Amino acid sequence: MITITAISILCAVLTLPAFLYVLRYNLHMFQLNGYKNGEHIHWLKKNVSRQYLLILIGILGVLSMCLPGIVTLFLQAACALICMKYYLYLKKTNTKKKLVYTARVKRLILTDGILVILLLVLTGVFLGVSRIAGAFAILTMLQIIALVIVNWINRPVEGMINQHYINDAKKKLRSVPDLTVIGVTGSYGKTSVKYYLDTLLKEHFEVLITPESYNTPMGVVKTIRSFLKPSHQIFICEMGARHVGDIKEICDIVHPEHGIITSVGPQHLETFFNMDNIVNTKFELADALPEVGLLFLNGDNEYIRNHSGKYKNKIFYTTGEWAKARELESQIEEGEVPQYYQTGDVKLSRTGTEFTVTAPDGEKETFQMRLLGEHNVINVAGAVAVANTLGIPLKQLKVPVRRIQPVAHRMQLLERGNYTIIDDAFNSNPVGSRAAVETLKQFEGVRILITPGMVELGEKEEEYNYKFGTYAADCCDYILLVGEKHTAPIHKGVLESGFSQERCRVFEKLEDALSFAYSIKAEGHKFILLENDLPDNY
Repeated sequence: MITITAISILCAVLTLPAFLYVLRYNLHMFQLNGYKNGEHIHWLKKNVSRQYLLILIGILGVLSMCLPGIVTLFLQAACALICMKYYLYLKKTNTKKKLVYTARVKRLILTDGILVILLLVLTGVFLGVSRIAGAFAILTMLQIIALVIVNWINRPVEGMINQHYINDAKKKLRSVPDLTVIGVTGSYGKTSVKYYLDTLLKEHFEVLITPESYNTPMGVVKTIRSFLKPSHQIFICEMGARHVGDIKEICDIVHPEHGIITSVGPQHLETFFNMDNIVNTKFELADALPEVGLLFLNGDNEYIRNHSGKYKNKIFYTTGEWAKARELESQIEEGEVPQYYQTGDVKLSRTGTEFTVTAPDGEKETFQMRLLGEHNVINVAGAVAVANTLGIPLKQLKVPVRRIQPVAHRMQLLERGNYTIIDDAFNSNPVGSRAAVETLKQFEGVRILITPGMVELGEKEEEYNYKFGTYAADCCDYILLVGEKHTAPIHKGVLESGFSQERCRVFEKLEDALSFAYSIKAEGHKFILLENDLPDNY
C-alpha cells in the first residue's frame, strides 16, 4: 500500500506540468475569446478536436481513481508526458497574439488553483492519498471547461473591479471639460480612420487616441486612465463590437460629441447572428450623440445609407457617382441636399494613390498618399471630412495626408527587391477582401494571392469564402491557399470560375506558400498580397 501511495504521489507530480500547460493554452484561448463564456463555449464546440488527447488522460485518471495500481499510474504518467509535449507545441505555434498575464488572468489562475487544491485535498481525505493522481488527471482534462466555471465564480468581483475603473475614467474625463470626444466605429476601417484622423489633427490640436485595437470598454477605460492629460483637446475613441449593446456601453462611458461610422458589413456574424443586429449596433454611436453632434457617414455603404434617414447633422463622405444620385433623390423627395465630401480622379501607382476631394462648399483639392486602393481613399476622405469640418482648410490637409503612414497589416506595401509584398493580413471581411484583390489586379506584373480565408462569418462563412474565390480568380495570376479546411470554399470558387488548377495551390503553412511564391519563374515584377491571417484560436 505504501508503494502504491508513493507511486501515486510521484504520478501526481509528473501530471503537474501537463496540467499547467493545459491550463495555459485554455487561458490563452479564453482571453482571445474576450473572456466571454458563451463565445468560448461556441469556440470549444468548433475546436474540441484540438484537445482530444485530454479524453485519454481523463479516462486514465478515472482508472487510477478506481483501480490505483502500478500499471494504471504508469500509463497515466506516460500520457501526462505526451500531453505536456503536445501543449508545449501548441504554446510555441500560437505566437500571433501571446497570452497576456493581466490582473484578470491572474485572478482566474488563482481561483482555478484554489478549486483544484481543494478538490485534491478532499480526495486525499475521503478517498485516500493513492487516489490523488487520478483526481489530478481528471482535473487536468476538465481544464477545457473549467475557466468558464471559474469566470462565472469571479463575475461579481470582476464586475466591482471594472465598475471602479469605469467610474475613475469618467471622473478623469470630467476633469477635462473642454475635451471633444470623437467616436469611430464600423465593421471595418475604424482603426485605419482613427490613425488617419490623428495624423490630420495633431498639427492643430492636442490629440489622444485609443492605441492599437484598444476598442473594448475596458480598453477605452485603460486608455483614459493611463494617457488622458488636462492639455488634450480631442479624444479619438475607437469603438469595437462583437455583441449588440457593445457600442452603447462605450458611449455611456465617454459620451462622444461627434461620431464616424466607417462601414457596416458582415463581420462577427457568429456573435451578431444577423445583419440587422450589426447595423443597429454600429448606429448605437449615432444614437448617443447630442443634438448638436455631427455624424460622419460612409455614403458608399448601402447599409449606412439605408439606415441614416432619421439622423440629423449627418455629413456623408462618398465617391462622386453615389453623391450625384443622392443629391437628385433628396431634391425630389425631401427638398434638401445632404452635406457630403466627394472623392474623384483616383490614380493608383506602386508608390501610392492620388485623388481629389470636394467639400460641401465647393472647395476642391488634389491629395497624394502612400496608401493603396480606392477603399483607402474613402477612409482618408472620412478623416479629411472630419478635419475640415473642425476648421482645417483642405489646402492645409495636403501635407498631413502625404504623411499618413500605412497601418500595419492593412494594405501595407513592403518592397523586397523583385517582389512587392502587400500586407493586408489584418483584414478578414468580405468587402475588404474583395477590394484588396481588385487593387492587386490594377498592378502590372505577376499578381499572387496568399490567404487562409475568412472566419467568424457564421452560417454564411462558406458562402462568403466561395464568393471571395470567384473574385480572386478574376484578379490574380496565382492563388495560394493556406490550410485545407478553411480554404475549401475558396478553392471551389476559384476552380469553378475557370482558374487554372496548376496555379491554385493549397499549403498547410504560410511559410510554404511564401516559399512557393518566391520560386515562381514567371517574368515581371511580382506582387504578393497577404490577405488575412487567422488568429491563434483558429
